[in-house]
Amino acid sequence: MAEKDFGFQKIQLQKDLVKNIKRGHSWVYGNALRSVPDVKPGTAAILLDNRGGHPLAVGFLDPKHPISFRICSTQISDITKEAWLVDRLQLAADLRSQTLPPVTNAFRLINGEGDSLPGLICDIYQDFAVIQFDSQGCMDFYAVDVIVRWLQDVFQIKTVINRSRFLTKPKIHLGKAPVEPVHFTEFGNLFTADLISGQKTGFFLDQRENRRLIQFVSAGKTVLNVFGYTGGFSVYAGMGGASEVTTVDIAKPAVEAAQVHWEMNYLLPEAHQAVACDAYQFLDTAISQQKRWDLVILDPPSFAHSEEGVPKAMAAYQSLIQKGASVTNHQGFLAVASCSSHITREMFMECCEEGVSKSRRKATFLRMNSQPSDHPAPLVMTELQYLKFVLLKIVEE
Repeated sequence: MAEKDFGFQKIQLQKDLVKNIKRGHSWVYGNALRSVPDVKPGTAAILLDNRGGHPLAVGFLDPKHPISFRICSTQISDITKEAWLVDRLQLAADLRSQTLPPVTNAFRLINGEGDSLPGLICDIYQDFAVIQFDSQGCMDFYAVDVIVRWLQDVFQIKTVINRSRFLTKPKIHLGKAPVEPVHFTEFGNLFTADLISGQKTGFFLDQRENRRLIQFVSAGKTVLNVFGYTGGFSVYAGMGGASEVTTVDIAKPAVEAAQVHWEMNYLLPEAHQAVACDAYQFLDTAISQQKRWDLVILDPPSFAHSEEGVPKAMAAYQSLIQKGASVTNHQGFLAVASCSSHITREMFMECCEEGVSKSRRKATFLRMNSQPSDHPAPLVMTELQYLKFVLLKIVEE
């Protein structure tokens, strides 16, 4: 091999994925390789093409994970050097400095493949950082001490918490674990996040722009926020001038936090109702009592965790949207979200169409949003463009 190989493990494609990889796709599954070497997870490797064995990309191996090889670059370079990692981290920081909204100190600093750092996530909450690695192999590849030091130097981070799913409990790499929720601002609105046991890294940062949209359409409206978690959409609705907001979530601590967030933003306590209840039970009761709201927000957890689960997930979305449309006032707004990466935009629009139709209502499509710019994804990896947020207007009985 003419090119320098840096002593990296060599692996070769058996499928012709060259075009896709050159376009920016970062994942290679085991069945696309001639063989998966039995090496330590996180071992740096050079990927050879399936024909002449020419170097195609550099990345790291994760033999026990379905994604056996993650591509860091199609430029053959030494990805084990600290300078390479720091350069990628700085590029991610530069993007946020150009795109983050004002008066916001909670955001995603590193979004894995979208920042050419596959398998690595880092969310910032003021001077706290929460990192997540997609697998043990990812964590073994990246120099965690380098990341922590860079976060200290560039963002003056005082605490770094590792909340990777494969860990039995969060690991503290710097500072001390927070004993109470951490305060932060988003578009000037005040929130807290439980960085140790809250959902995702503590807050649904990817819905920021969609919360802002809800603020713009809430003036004078009665609002129902279902699967409301800690009331992000509810606060924005209140700040937008909603006359009354109801937050529904099955977790009592979540709706209690929603009430705290409501009052933190100096909104009238009596204008917010926090209900700890199963979402479907709440909607069914509202339908039976013929209750309706001017704006209904449905932001459920992922319904499809694999390709096999797609048909069942689509049926679940349709049923939920049917219920949501049934409790939306005539000329009211219905906002529906899906964070299921296996549900495409086309599939989700079909779910919206079928769900509204089953409610015997009609709707006008207003817009579909995705995740904000601090959650970038390679253009070719549509599976990472996971978030769909659809705003509809219910126009006819």
